[in-house]
Amino acid sequence: MSNPRILILGAPGAGKGTQSRRLTEEFGVEHVTTGDALRENKGMDISHLDLEYDTPGAYMDAGDLVPDEVVNEIVKTALGEADGFVLDGYPRNEAQTEYLDSITDLDVVLYLDVDEDELVRRLTGRRVCEDCGATFHVDFNPPEEAGVCDECGGDLYQREDDTEETARERIEVYEENTAPVVEYFRDEGVLEEIDGEQTPDEVWEDVKAAVEANAN
Repeated sequence: MSNPRILILGAPGAGKGTQSRRLTEEFGVEHVTTGDALRENKGMDISHLDLEYDTPGAYMDAGDLVPDEVVNEIVKTALGEADGFVLDGYPRNEAQTEYLDSITDLDVVLYLDVDEDELVRRLTGRRVCEDCGATFHVDFNPPEEAGVCDECGGDLYQREDDTEETARERIEVYEENTAPVVEYFRDEGVLEEIDGEQTPDEVWEDVKAAVEANAN
């Protein structure tokens, strides 16, 4: 099997990061995320796009939303440098989806399907150490002592974007923007829907089987 070209879709809390890491280990592909790609290419010359700024970093420094044209260029560069990949966090809308389809042939698109209430439970249960940054979860990875970091003994706290209200807002925004992306790839016949409410190991078995069945 040649190194597969994989796209993974799913709402915040669906487990994309966990499964992406296992895919990189199992199939020797690169984990490409838009966040990492933006940071690694923030000095890229994009003057040819004739936009407000000449580098992606300028948008980030100004706190502005990075335009689709810029994100597209960065993803194209990142995928061009990768020998097989699992792409996570892109595309986020229909225009980006059509662009991605024009620059690469995906072997499989994985969609981790998780109910909204379960997503909220996963997102709101996260706790972070205010001293060392270690991450825990009240259900899935609890500290030995509630509220205390196993690593350094620091206090654990819930981040502002992990509250229920914020979690539901994030999920709503995701659904509005990404539902057409899921439908696009379903119509293309490359979408593999995975029950993301199973245990991580059970999800992995389905993910692995889907990739092996579709990769060349």
